[in-house]
Amino acid sequence: MKAEIISVGTELLLGQVTNSDTAYVARELAALGFDIRYTCTVGDNSKRLAETLRNAFAHSDIVVTTGGLGPTEDDLTKQTCAAAAGRKLVCHEETKQRLKTYFKGREFGKSQLNQAMLPEGCTVFQNDHGTAPGCGFTTADGKVLVMLPGPPSELLPMLQNYVVPYLSQWAGGVIASTNIHAFGIGEGTAAEKIADLLQGENPTAATYALADEMYVRVTAKAATKEKAQMLCKPLAEKIRERLGDFVYGTDVANLEVVVVRELQKQGKMLATAESCTGGMLAERITDIAGASQVFHMGLVTYSNEVKSALVNVPENLLKEKGAVCPETAFAMAQGVRKKAGADFGIGITGVAGPKTSEGKPVGYILIALDDGQHTYLRTMTGKGGRKERNYLRHLAASNALDMLRRRLLGLPGIEQIAFTGH
Repeated sequence: MKAEIISVGTELLLGQVTNSDTAYVARELAALGFDIRYTCTVGDNSKRLAETLRNAFAHSDIVVTTGGLGPTEDDLTKQTCAAAAGRKLVCHEETKQRLKTYFKGREFGKSQLNQAMLPEGCTVFQNDHGTAPGCGFTTADGKVLVMLPGPPSELLPMLQNYVVPYLSQWAGGVIASTNIHAFGIGEGTAAEKIADLLQGENPTAATYALADEMYVRVTAKAATKEKAQMLCKPLAEKIRERLGDFVYGTDVANLEVVVVRELQKQGKMLATAESCTGGMLAERITDIAGASQVFHMGLVTYSNEVKSALVNVPENLLKEKGAVCPETAFAMAQGVRKKAGADFGIGITGVAGPKTSEGKPVGYILIALDDGQHTYLRTMTGKGGRKERNYLRHLAASNALDMLRRRLLGLPGIEQIAFTGH
């Protein structure tokens, strides 16, 4: 079947936002065996979008749109697509209730409710990471139309969890996939390591970049799900071998899940002292069900006074070398572990921006891990790369989780032993 992708958004058309959606959708359509004939971008203009849709229906069997499903006035995709396909919009009660729950305690007006208005008789794709659902349906002429939200963080999981299974009914087989997650290696470097493994047709493999990590998705098509899974297995194993200990899990949600589960398995306790990350590491850990079994204490020691009072960072150290130095990170990790009586302590200090501090550049962050015998240090140098504050904080928390993962599993790459003896 022939497929086409239409990206909607003036910000994409003008180059203000990079259009990664098309690449994500194209990879999944190709893995399903569809023949992708065209991709295009159209601005937030109903008339031009309607014309683009008519052209797409004329030469493609499957049309996928991305963007324009939100609550604002320029989110015109749903209305325009429904009109072009001869479908009226009706309120989808389940989505309406989900939106009411999402906005509980906040303003919930007509614009938000509009997100529950969907083409009559469509299959609704739940948005697990936002508010605007996606949907899909077959037109009177037998064309398949799928609408997806624009933000990649919403589009990608919806695409993989709901849309691929929906479209597989036209793929001539059953689709199965597995995701190999890695931290500490870039998508480009990973792609080079497995370049020859990305060339297959069934199963296929494709790399994906997330905020501060990447993953490889292996997809296969067969007569049954079990046979498709068996096709995936050997290729997935080869990819794991090539990427080595950068791989932190297969078909897992995130790093924190892996770390919490391993702490539970080993019966170990963790405590954290955070400065520039402001409790983000503790938040990510406690987002995981069962974290109370392994997480004893999380302190946000932002000021020097609190660093001394709560985790016993020596005052003379702070006066002589400052808050952003390896010795302070060591002291934070050691101090919080001792205070909590935990097996592991993590200390994070650094400069998340937007301004430099203590002569250190934005992005210079120190992460220390103490296990009672050794204290390990990982340094984010702040040279090059992205400088957004929240990104740096998230990356620092991810590095802390990766250090603990490696220590728990006896893997190399924790970084140098910075201090021995307590």
